[in-house]
Amino acid sequence: MNSSRVPTRQMLQRVLALSGICGLLFLILPLIRLWQLQIVQHEELESRAIAQQLREAPTTAARGSIYDCKGRLLAVSASVDNVYLSPAEIDQYGENRELIADSLAELLALDREEVLKKSRMTGSWYVTVARKVEREQAEAVRRFIADNGIHGVHLETDTKRYYPNSSLACHVIGFVGMDNTGLEGIEARYDEALTGTAGRTRRATNAYGTELIYTAFEDFVPGEDGCDLVTTIDSAIQFYIEKQLRQAVADYDILNGAGAICMDVNTGAILAMASIDGYDLNNFLAVSPEAQAMVDAAATKEEAQRLLQQAQMRQWRNKALSDTYEPGSTFKIITLSMALEEGVVHKEDSFYCGGSVSVIGRGTPIRCWKDGGHGSQTLTQAVQHSCNAAFVNIGQRVGAETFYDYCEAFGFLNQREDPDESLTATTGIDLSGESGSIWWSHNVFCSEKNLSQLAAASFGQTFTITPLQLITAVSAAVNGGKLYQPYVVSRLIDGEGQVTYEREPRLVRQVISEETSQQVRTILEQVVGDPKDGTGHNAAVAGYRIGGKTGTSEKVSLEAQTGQKEYIVSFLGFAPADDPKIAILIFLDTPSNESGIYISGGQMAAPVVGRMMADILPYLGVQPSVLSDAGADVSVPDFTGETRQEVAEAVQSAKLRFRTLGEGETVTGQLPAPGSTIARDSEILLYFSRTPSTELETVPELTGMSYERARDLLSDYAIYISSLSPVTDASAQLIGSQSLAAGTRTGHGNIVSVTLQSADGEMLGRY
Repeated sequence: MNSSRVPTRQMLQRVLALSGICGLLFLILPLIRLWQLQIVQHEELESRAIAQQLREAPTTAARGSIYDCKGRLLAVSASVDNVYLSPAEIDQYGENRELIADSLAELLALDREEVLKKSRMTGSWYVTVARKVEREQAEAVRRFIADNGIHGVHLETDTKRYYPNSSLACHVIGFVGMDNTGLEGIEARYDEALTGTAGRTRRATNAYGTELIYTAFEDFVPGEDGCDLVTTIDSAIQFYIEKQLRQAVADYDILNGAGAICMDVNTGAILAMASIDGYDLNNFLAVSPEAQAMVDAAATKEEAQRLLQQAQMRQWRNKALSDTYEPGSTFKIITLSMALEEGVVHKEDSFYCGGSVSVIGRGTPIRCWKDGGHGSQTLTQAVQHSCNAAFVNIGQRVGAETFYDYCEAFGFLNQREDPDESLTATTGIDLSGESGSIWWSHNVFCSEKNLSQLAAASFGQTFTITPLQLITAVSAAVNGGKLYQPYVVSRLIDGEGQVTYEREPRLVRQVISEETSQQVRTILEQVVGDPKDGTGHNAAVAGYRIGGKTGTSEKVSLEAQTGQKEYIVSFLGFAPADDPKIAILIFLDTPSNESGIYISGGQMAAPVVGRMMADILPYLGVQPSVLSDAGADVSVPDFTGETRQEVAEAVQSAKLRFRTLGEGETVTGQLPAPGSTIARDSEILLYFSRTPSTELETVPELTGMSYERARDLLSDYAIYISSLSPVTDASAQLIGSQSLAAGTRTGHGNIVSVTLQSADGEMLGRY
């Protein structure tokens, strides 16, 4: 035997050592791998396992409802279904894709080829084919699934937003997108509070990824529903505002829309805010027929999309909040307030207007709206006449520095450290999309070498503000001098009915004294209440004390572009004048010259505010003041059941005339209805064993006609008239506007409301 082949002790030791090392490695490496899998990669592998073995689906939290200040529903969410495909299951069970595509396309009005394409995405377990499906359609899909034993089509619960009042207050409420996220208005600003917190459900799946419905494992984390929200909006007032504003757009052929705000002057709460034209919140993507016609006529698909987006953005824009404009003569309320507070003017002061006034730094004189001027006038008359020359004088008395400080105090600007920088400000209302004012820099406005800016600003020109800023400031001028921050949401209420947020009125500052505010109210009441001198007399409402101011501002930038003069006419009124509760501002953007009515705030905007006040003040429970009996409209008694002899005396006592129809013994019907308010000496119809005709009559043109003549003309048609303005002389006062336009078809017994003006009420300038 060869001794060289016999293992030596050293060799055996090496073999044993090597074997030991290998054995140790075989022991350590699995432990390392186990440590790596269970410790280092634990979370990663666990999440992958869960993803393979469990299917997680979010559960939608109920979006909170939105209410008006009286608890009336403005927005609510209801359950709907989303329909989705599971192409992996369709493939797994060998289901008929053609049948699925045909049926879903028919039931849900979908594109068949698109559904078929989605059904072939076999790598996916979830492909949405329809969202927000209403109950009736969802039930049809469920029947299809059950009748055909389909595994690859599913429904899941979702919610859809509904707006019961369609377009009412659309620019305030806003809307949500397909994912229930707020996109405009309150829906956007308070989205987090309304949305709540979504929950989730997790269920086990088999090796193919199909949910195991009957399993011990199911993890459910409940969501938290969103809060209900109570607004300051009063839907009744909102309706009155929109109704009259829409009528004004039609009557005056307004080319660029209109807006209005109704504010509680003592809190800053917004009772109504409107922008015309509005849109249906339930179909917010749809545009007006006129805009859609332009989209359809586009040469290319890209151009059509651009036009559609532009039309949508226009209709979604809240003009009362987002548009800026030169306020014109409505701003004279602010100039008057600061001048009275500083003591630089007094009610007994006299101002002379020769038709123009020269100002340092301006090459040409500033002209008053009235050719030839107003002559000598008191302070009250200067406000009644809306005299530009007088207000230039008043502005000079206040001085540029003081004027600038008051404009900041009223919320129109925020002074900064750089005196050469132009200024802006907002009210801070709790709505998205608020624009800011644009004001001259301090150094330019307060220059002693150029008083042109001060002069123009004193009557509302050369700067721009928002309608919201103006009504907020004027509310302070008439409510005792207190500037409040405007707001639209008063409370948030959680799912348990607990109030989680309550908004109190926020006083920003005291701007003027109660004594000054009282003087402002007294003067502004004369603007409306004086039918001879008041430029705002068309806003008068019989029985109510109303104050206000007209405004007509020229859109200078547009004139430079087009060569055509275009205007924004406005009126800002408040009532009752002695103890204001509400203020209303309306503005009509670009009245057409074809309307036939002189373009001014007094002729166009004031009557609209008058009609709004006539609707709103009785609704708010504001009682009319005691009026003189001379010429006032009367209430129609109930004559039903009275004999002919009784009727004659009763009608005369009611200050009416009458005509009878029929041969019966007692009254069986009458026109107009009992309780109607109509012009004194109107001829009513009394029916004896007969009933009134149901035929319609055509309303005639009444504008420019005397109240007395219009009363008698309408009586011939068995239509009646009532005045929103004080009636002092029915034969001399002329119709300024009418609630039912000429040519409207209306039934017997209906009433046309009108505003009145004096016989010489036609003005020769804008105010």
